[in-house]
Amino acid sequence: MKYVKAHDVFPKELLTEIQKHVQGQLVYIPKLPEAHEKWGTHTDTKKRLLERNSAIIKAYQSGLTVPQLAESYFLSEETIKKIVYC
Repeated sequence: MKYVKAHDVFPKELLTEIQKHVQGQLVYIPKLPEAHEKWGTHTDTKKRLLERNSAIIKAYQSGLTVPQLAESYFLSEETIKKIVYC
């Protein structure tokens, strides 16, 4: 998240009003609901995780155990269980 100076983005009157409530603190202003994007929209991370999870499920179905998969994928056994038992 990029830091933006309030006096660069708010009209002077609005900044004066905000300063009645908050001064010298960081304030997070959330996006409007319609501006939210789903996780993974701008990267291929979601796709890579889905591919990894599919490979884990196939390996489990082929006979590898949860501990073997955990060691192979550097994940906890609980994480492997969540993937294969869903």
